Amino acid sequence: MPNNQTRRLAHGAMMIALFTIFIAIAFYVPIISLIATLFAPLPLAWYSAKYDRSSSIFVAIIACIVTFFFGGLLILPFSLIYAAVGVVIGDGLRLKKSKIYLFMSTGIAVLMTFAIQYVISLKLFETDFIQEFMQLMRESYTKTMELSENLTGQTAANQQMLNVMFDTMEAAIPATITMGAFFFAFILISTNLPMLKRLGINVPKFRAFKNMRMPKAVLWYYLIVLSINLFISPETGTALYVICLNFSLVLWLLLTLQGISFVHYVLDAYTAPPFLKVLATIMAIPLYSFFVLLGIFDLGFDIRSLIKGKIQK
Repeated sequence: MPNNQTRRLAHGAMMIALFTIFIAIAFYVPIISLIATLFAPLPLAWYSAKYDRSSSIFVAIIACIVTFFFGGLLILPFSLIYAAVGVVIGDGLRLKKSKIYLFMSTGIAVLMTFAIQYVISLKLFETDFIQEFMQLMRESYTKTMELSENLTGQTAANQQMLNVMFDTMEAAIPATITMGAFFFAFILISTNLPMLKRLGINVPKFRAFKNMRMPKAVLWYYLIVLSINLFISPETGTALYVICLNFSLVLWLLLTLQGISFVHYVLDAYTAPPFLKVLATIMAIPLYSFFVLLGIFDLGFDIRSLIKGKIQK
C-alpha cells in the first residue's frame, strides 16, 4: 500500500510537471505551440486513466495552480480547459467507456469550462470578450468596406446589410461556440488517444463512419424547428428567433454528417474507389442542402436496407 501511494504521488508530480511544460510551450513558444496545444491534456489523461477520480481531480487542481504561478492569470483559463479535458478523457478510459462517450463528455467539458470562464469574466471583471470580439469584427469589416469603396468607388454592401449580417452572427454565437467546442474535442481525442494507446492504455474505437446513425430524435427536432420557422416566423432579435436559429445550425450540421455517412455507405456498398468518398465529403460543403435532404431520408426511411437487399440480389 505505501508503495502504491508513493508511486501515485510520484506519477502525479511527473504529470503535473509535464502538463506545466506543455501549457508553457503552448502559451509562450510560437513555432511548436500548436503541437503542445494538441497534446497538453495527455499527461493528465494518462494519470486519470490509471488512478481514481478523486486523485485525478486533485492532481489537475494542483497542475492548474502550478501553471498559474508560472504564467499568471492569463494562462489560467487555458490550463483549466486542458486540465478538465485530460481528467474527462482519462476517467472515461479508466471506466472503459465507448469513444462516442469520450467525445461527448470531452465536448461538454470544453463547453462547460468555457462557459464558467465567460461568466467569471462577465461578473468579476465586467468584461464581455465575446461582444468585444464581435465589435472588433464589425469595426474591422466596416473599415475594410470603406477602404474598398475609396479604392474602387463602388459600394459592396450597404450598412443595413452589414447590420443584418452581424446581428445574425451574434444571434448564432451559442451554436457556433457549441459546434466549435465539439470540433475541438474531436481533434483532441483524435490526437491523444493514439498516444495513450502507445503508453499502454486500452482505448476504444469509433464505429466506421459509413455506419453512423444519428438518433431519430434529431429528425423530429428538425421538423419542429422547421415548422416554427414556417408557420410562426419568429421576429428577428426575439428569444424564439435566437433559439430556432441556433437549433437550426446544429441540426443542419448533424443532418449533413448523416447525409455524408449515407453517401459513404452507398459508395462502399458498390465498392467505389476511395477517392470518391473524399470527393463526396468535399462536395458536401457547397451542396450541404442536398446532403441535409439525404440525411433526412436516411433517418426517416430504411433506405440502407433497400440498398443492401438490392446488392445482395
